[in-house]
Amino acid sequence: MQATDAAVLQDQGMRFRSRSGFGSAVHWTWMFIRTKPLGAIGAFIIILMLFAALFAPWITQYDYRSISPRERLEAPSAEHWFGTDQLGRDFFARIVYGARVSLFVGFVGTVLGVGIGSLIGLSAGYFGGKTDMFLMRFADAIQAFPGLILALAIVAAMGPGLRNAFIAISITLMARPARVVRGSVLAAKGTAWIEAAHTVGASNTRIMLRHILPNVFAPIIVLASLVLGIAILIEASLSFLGLGVLPPTPAWGSMLNQAGAIYFETHPHMAIVPGLAISLAVFAFNLFGDALRDVLDPRLRGS
Repeated sequence: MQATDAAVLQDQGMRFRSRSGFGSAVHWTWMFIRTKPLGAIGAFIIILMLFAALFAPWITQYDYRSISPRERLEAPSAEHWFGTDQLGRDFFARIVYGARVSLFVGFVGTVLGVGIGSLIGLSAGYFGGKTDMFLMRFADAIQAFPGLILALAIVAAMGPGLRNAFIAISITLMARPARVVRGSVLAAKGTAWIEAAHTVGASNTRIMLRHILPNVFAPIIVLASLVLGIAILIEASLSFLGLGVLPPTPAWGSMLNQAGAIYFETHPHMAIVPGLAISLAVFAFNLFGDALRDVLDPRLRGS
């Protein structure tokens, strides 16, 4: 009976997928939830954070910059869900607007870092020789420093701010994509269809961008989803040390620093709430990245 039901459901799913692209997306989403429940939980948390960041003005009742000395250091209540800070600002509003900063810096830093690193790996793997040696030694030099230490050194030299945080995160993250893409390019470069492209006179740029890059795009996407959590953690660390986003813009790291220094023992919600926000964000991207790797990696699909 169970086998018959499964066959019927599979047949219905195939028919639904054949009707429209929307049906195929719904089926793929359901299969992802059923086979990778932890990855689905991570994706759900990410969607909630994106929703909060995009619709922050409509979600929050208070302005994150509004100061009310008479309401300072209030505990969580029905009026202020996460309480208030030392200046009487609504903590829920600052957490929601802080999601904008963390996700924006994380996404931009990851796109720049993974994008530049992928181009470095693509060039190194395709041209080889001295180009490969020079580019890979550059990647080795970046990897020789711990990521957070390198980001701190870059921001300390260039000064705090949003733009410098982008630069520091992107430089910190570019070495690993360069190595991963280089390995994929070396495996794809010797295939018959690349030799055929050379035979018909295709240029190096066309072969790299039209033939090799699309075939190594899956590991790039997986790697980007995995390092997004690292980018958010680096941004929070920079903000915690006062080298990230400058006040009065709310950032989870700076909120944690302000609470941990003075108010942790008397008003623990000021440290617990931003700490949980950072942990959930990193945890969600790690879960989703691991599940996406299992789905897109052909060697892991069977399992």
